[in-house]
Parts: sequence; C-alpha cells; structure tokens
Amino acid sequence: MNRVYWDTMTFVYLLEGHMEFGPQVRTVYESITHGGDKICTSVFTVGELLVRPREKADYNAISLISNFMQSGEIELLPFAFSTAEQYGNVRASARVKPADAIHLSTAILANVKFFLTNDHDLLKLKMPGLPLMVGLDGKIF
Repeated sequence: MNRVYWDTMTFVYLLEGHMEFGPQVRTVYESITHGGDKICTSVFTVGELLVRPREKADYNAISLISNFMQSGEIELLPFAFSTAEQYGNVRASARVKPADAIHLSTAILANVKFFLTNDHDLLKLKMPGLPLMVGLDGKIF
C-alpha cells in the first residue's frame, strides 16, 4: 500500500467539483482508493478547507467537508512537535509559503510515497527527503 499525500487544493477540486480539475481529481481519487492505496493529508488541511465555508456561514459545506475528512477514507496526519521541527528545516532550505511548508513537512515525516499537487512551484522543488512530486497531469517530478 502506498500513501499519497494530497495538498489542500486537490481536495478543493474534488469537493467543489471544479470545472477544469474536478473530473480529473475524481478519477485519481477513485483509482487510489480502489487500488488499495491510501490518501493522506495534514490535519491542517481541514482548517484550510473550512475557511471559505465559515466566512460564508455555509453550514452545508462545513458539514460536507467535516464528514468527508472524518469518514476514514482520508488518513489525517498530525501536526506534532517533530512536524514543527521539520517545518523549520523546510522553511530554512526552500523558498515556500508557510502553508506549503506544513504540507511538505507532514509528508516528509510520514514517509509518503507520492505528493499530489497542482502547484507548479512545488513540483519544481528539490530537497532531500521529499516524496515523489506528482502533478495532476500525472507527471512525476
């Protein structure tokens, strides 16, 4: 079983049914879950997903996101002290946004096989310990 880390936007595309990327992400989701692999992400992702629905007081979206993320289909990885230490390493060695550093640090410590993102800057990132970076187009970097 491989663990595939999804960044926040991947979940946004899936849950919102994004016109361009939604069908593609749905196909990837079904392939991973039916193929015996596991999708994982940081518990931080839940907070990121809930920002816009909370701003809009969209209780249906809040419920959908909360239920989906707690369904057991997604492995929620903790943000622990060791993650904070790894975050410091990532931020010191790479020019990435703080949120991206949290995702990368979580993925590194969880020893995930793949990191799925549509962020082209992250796809170009090179640093020791990174999982294989995979774009939504299926290319591995």
